[in-house]
Amino acid sequence: MSTPPPIHGRGAPTAHVPQRFGLNARVADGDWLDARTDIDGPGARLRTTVTLEHARTIISFNRSPDIPFDRSINAYRGCEHGCVYCFARPTHAYHDLSPGLDFETKLFAKPGAAALLRQTLAKPGYKPAPIAMGTNTDPYQPIEERYRITRQVLEVCLEARHPMTITTKSARVVRDLDLLAEMARHDLVAVGISVTSLDPKLSALLEPRASAPAKRLEALGKLVEAGVPAHVSIAPVIPSITDEFIEGILGEAAARGVPSASWIMLRLPHEVAPLFREWLAAHYPDRAAKVMHIVQSVRANAHGGRDNDPSFFSRMKPQGVWADLFRTRFRIATRRLGMNRVSPRLDCSRFAAPSADGQLRLI
Repeated sequence: MSTPPPIHGRGAPTAHVPQRFGLNARVADGDWLDARTDIDGPGARLRTTVTLEHARTIISFNRSPDIPFDRSINAYRGCEHGCVYCFARPTHAYHDLSPGLDFETKLFAKPGAAALLRQTLAKPGYKPAPIAMGTNTDPYQPIEERYRITRQVLEVCLEARHPMTITTKSARVVRDLDLLAEMARHDLVAVGISVTSLDPKLSALLEPRASAPAKRLEALGKLVEAGVPAHVSIAPVIPSITDEFIEGILGEAAARGVPSASWIMLRLPHEVAPLFREWLAAHYPDRAAKVMHIVQSVRANAHGGRDNDPSFFSRMKPQGVWADLFRTRFRIATRRLGMNRVSPRLDCSRFAAPSADGQLRLI
């Protein structure tokens, strides 16, 4: 099977139409898009489009035993960062869209997120617990520059004294440093920034529209200086591609005062596996087989060498020699650097339900 050429500025090599739901490939109907390549040429720029989504709810609740939070907010669907390994890509298939290029070019924004959050927090029976942002798509991806939905959500949480955690690959998070610093003074926020490598050229291939590694590390330093609890996440660790940077990333983060760190092994659910294989064939054909052999080996005990282990309790816990090696390297480095501190506990006791409509109360 021939390997498609890389698309400059994008992570996925192809659209990769999903087949899990019996969706058929788009049928040519005479629209100009059917002849796009003939009209614009094979090198035509693939542009990002944003559709406004008027959601009815904004907080998603879960009971997963594998993650440390029970609720989250996603202000956007899809992510322009284009990280080829992103485990959230398959969610676009639910909308009859490709987990490949559609996921990073056909985005959805939820402009009513802050108002919906306010209404939810104002309900008499609501009980506060930290809300996670950045679980499915990045809250600080490039379109946040225009829509500012994440900032609006932060404003509501600050007003209601509701705790929140943020995970991002973008230095754009420091543009909300005023809000984050104020929330930190009330023990209401913790921010994690994911750094995958220290090589900007590699990052440009893996996560083409995310902030460069140096910018992310700089953002971590600014968060620390502002008193915001900061955390560095090495996510994901890709064997024979990014694992060489484990100690370096930790050292750079520690030098900026970051007190804690974590790592996550590469996971390839559903359509992410074939997309990642295409990416390897396009950029690292010399080691593609080795990378996939290691990826399969860390899941071997549970699922016989599949590309992914979807089972609760084991999907987030890689096994085997390679996983043990990465785990040991990480543990030694964090201990040496003093980065094995426990993440701060966020304060739910100060929560005060806001008014549902945003108006000040008379009493």
